[in-house]
Amino acid sequence: MSVYRSQSGELKLLKREQLAFEDSRAPEALADSVGEFCAGLAEVSEVVDNKTTRLYATGAFQQLPQPEAAALVNSVYVDTGLYFNIVGPELEQFYLETGMSACGSDDMMEGLIRREFRNAVVCGSFQQSLGYIEDTIAHLRESGTVVLSPRSTRIKPETAGTDFILFDYQDLLKNDRDTWRHKYVHMDSFRQADAIVVCNPGGHVGKGTIFELGFMSAISKRVIFTEEPLGVSVSFPCEVGLEA
Repeated sequence: MSVYRSQSGELKLLKREQLAFEDSRAPEALADSVGEFCAGLAEVSEVVDNKTTRLYATGAFQQLPQPEAAALVNSVYVDTGLYFNIVGPELEQFYLETGMSACGSDDMMEGLIRREFRNAVVCGSFQQSLGYIEDTIAHLRESGTVVLSPRSTRIKPETAGTDFILFDYQDLLKNDRDTWRHKYVHMDSFRQADAIVVCNPGGHVGKGTIFELGFMSAISKRVIFTEEPLGVSVSFPCEVGLEA
C-alpha cells in the first residue's frame, strides 16, 4: 500500500508499507485491513474524506468475484466514508501505458493523475443546469476523456422548455412512454464508462438523477458528484469533486 500526495500534477510518495492479509479473502476481513490502513492516513493528512482522498486497488482485489468486490466496497464505505475503487486490469494497463508515455514511469499513479478516465458519462438536470453540465463536459474532454453520453448538448428546438428535452442526435418521442427508451439508452451507457459524473450545482440532486443513481449502484459503477450531494435519503459509496 502506497500513499501519495498529488499537487499541481506532481506526485510525492509519503509512505509505503506492506499489509499482511489472512488466507481468507472474506470481504469482512479485507475491509478490516483496509479500514486499519485508512485510519493511519490521519498521520499524513489533516483531512481524510471522499472529497480529498482517493483509494485505488489492483492485484488480488481484481480477482474478487463481483458480489464479494461489491461487499468489500460497501464495507469500506460504511467504516471509513471512502470509496474503494477496484481498478480493472484493462484500466490499470491504460494507466501504466499513459505513465510510461508521459514520463517514462512504470508507476500506475503517474498515468492516473494525467488521465484518470478513458471515458465517462455525465448526468444531471439538463433542463436546469445545462450550462454547468456543458462546462463539466468541456473540462473532461480537455483532459482527453471521451464523454459517452450525452454525445452533444445541442437541444432539439421542438423540445426546448419542455419537461423532457432532447438533443440533436436523438429522435423525437413517439408518445409519452417513449421517454423511457431515451432514458434507458442513456443509462445503458453507464456500463461502458470508467466513471459517472453527476453534476449537482449547489448540491441539489434532481428526481431524475436520483432514479439513475439506483441503476449506477446496482451495476457497481464509480460515481463522482461535482459537489456534496444534498437531498439523497440514503448515503452510498461515492466520491465528491473532479479535482481531488
